[in-house]
Amino acid sequence: MADVARLAGVSTATVSRALRQPEIVSPEMRSRIDEAIERLSYRRNLVAGALASASSMTVGVIIPSIINSFFAATIEALEEGMAGSGYQLMLGNTGYSPEVERQLVSSFLAWSPAAMVLTGRRHESETVRALLMSRIPVLEMWELSDHPVDMIVGFSHRSVGQIVLRHFAERNACRLGFIGAYMDKDYRTADRHAGFVETAVQAGYAAPVEIRLPERASAMGGAHGLRELMARDPKVDAVFCSNDMIALGALFEARRLGLNVPSQLKICGFGDLEFAAACEPPLSTVRPPGRQIGFQIAKLLRARLEGSIDAGGCFDLGVELVPRAST
Repeated sequence: MADVARLAGVSTATVSRALRQPEIVSPEMRSRIDEAIERLSYRRNLVAGALASASSMTVGVIIPSIINSFFAATIEALEEGMAGSGYQLMLGNTGYSPEVERQLVSSFLAWSPAAMVLTGRRHESETVRALLMSRIPVLEMWELSDHPVDMIVGFSHRSVGQIVLRHFAERNACRLGFIGAYMDKDYRTADRHAGFVETAVQAGYAAPVEIRLPERASAMGGAHGLRELMARDPKVDAVFCSNDMIALGALFEARRLGLNVPSQLKICGFGDLEFAAACEPPLSTVRPPGRQIGFQIAKLLRARLEGSIDAGGCFDLGVELVPRAST
C-alpha cells in the first residue's frame, strides 16, 4: 500500500480510504490510485487489513442446507445486494445442527468478520454469547423474534399453516391431513405444522391425520407419505405438505391411487418452487420472500457497516398464498 501511495503521490490513508470507501475519495484521486494499483499489480492483503483494523472485509453467512433452494435464493440475492461494497461472503452449512452452528460461529469469528448472518432464531446459548461479545452486526433470517440477537428479517412460519388452513376451509375441505419431513431438526417445518393444526382445531376440524417423514423433504417421501396417510384415513380430502417437493410426490401418488385432484383430494405445498406452476395440475402453495430476505439483509448490512443505522429491529416481510388448480 505504501508503494501505491508513493507512485500515486498520496498518503497511505488515502489509498486505504479509496479501497474501503471509494465514494468518499474524489474521482481524480481514485483514478491516480487505480492507475498505480494497475502498474504495480497490487493485491490487497485482507488478513493484514483485518489485523490492522480488528475486522476483515468478510461477512459470515450460516445456513442449514446448501442444497435447499429456499436458502440458495436468499444467498444469491444477498450476494447481489452486497455487490460493489467490497465485502465478500463466507458460507457455512450446519446440516440443521445447533452444535455445528456453534462451531462455525466460533471458527468464523476467529477470522474477525465485519458481520454475521445466521438462519433462524434458535441458537445455543454459547453461540449467542459469542455473537454478543463480538460486537459486530448480527442478522438472523427466515424467521421472526421479539428478542433478536441484533436484527432479524423473515416471516412467521406459524402464519403459513394458518393461511393454508383458511384456504382449505374456503374450499370446503372436510377431513385434513399433513405430511412433513425432518420435523425433529427443522423447527421451521414444525412451526408451520403447529399453525396448521392449531387453526384447524379452532375452526372445529378434527385433528389432522399426520405423517412425519424421518428424512429430508423429497418427492419420493411425499409419495410414500400420501400412500400411508390415505391408508390410515381414506376420508382425507385436503393435505398440507410442509414443502413443495413433498407436495410434488403427493400429486404423483394421488394419480397412481386414482384420486382426482382437486375434486377428491386437495393438495397445498410451501415454497413456490419453480416446478409448482408447471405441475399437472399446477400446485397451490405459499410463497416465502426468499430473495427479498437476501436483499433486505444486504440493505441493512450496508447501512450498518457504513454507520448510517443503529442496532436492533425485526423486519416481517410476510408470505403470499398462491392458489392454483391443485386446490
